[in-house]
Amino acid sequence: MARKNKEGNMPNAHLHELFVDELKDILGAEKQLLKGLKKLSAAANSDTLKKAFETHYEQTEGHIERLKSVFSSLDMTARGKKCKAMEGLLNEADEILEEFQDSPEVLDAALIAAAQKVEHYEIASYGCLVTYARLMEHSEAEGLLASTLEEEKETDVLLTEIAMSEANVGQSAD
Repeated sequence: MARKNKEGNMPNAHLHELFVDELKDILGAEKQLLKGLKKLSAAANSDTLKKAFETHYEQTEGHIERLKSVFSSLDMTARGKKCKAMEGLLNEADEILEEFQDSPEVLDAALIAAAQKVEHYEIASYGCLVTYARLMEHSEAEGLLASTLEEEKETDVLLTEIAMSEANVGQSAD
């Protein structure tokens, strides 16, 4: 059900169906990501990277709870749908894992690349959702989605830092 303002209409109501569809998509994506993060964490060589994946797993659980709150703020039941984009990104991560599992000096860099592709997808998705919520004056949803967007950006920065300080840096020959 679309929320209306005092005059009885919702600003930019033409975006509502898209907004709800995107919410369902990202909810499905976050749920799919939980399984992927467990695999990434288990495969990582670096303790720093393992910890980053584990932390993001916990954050992702929080993202799911926030999305449920967003649906609730719209008087809707939280229902996700299978996210084909996340499915593809996780399949690619599996391929990377398989291809580089015997190359520990490259594996963490490959895992970070796969994880950052996921982060960039999530950043794009949440960025659009924040904009739609703002345009439709769903202020509660906007605030919740903006919090998740910031966490996704922070995770992306952290992965870059790990890549540049550990994973992408070759070991010097003694």
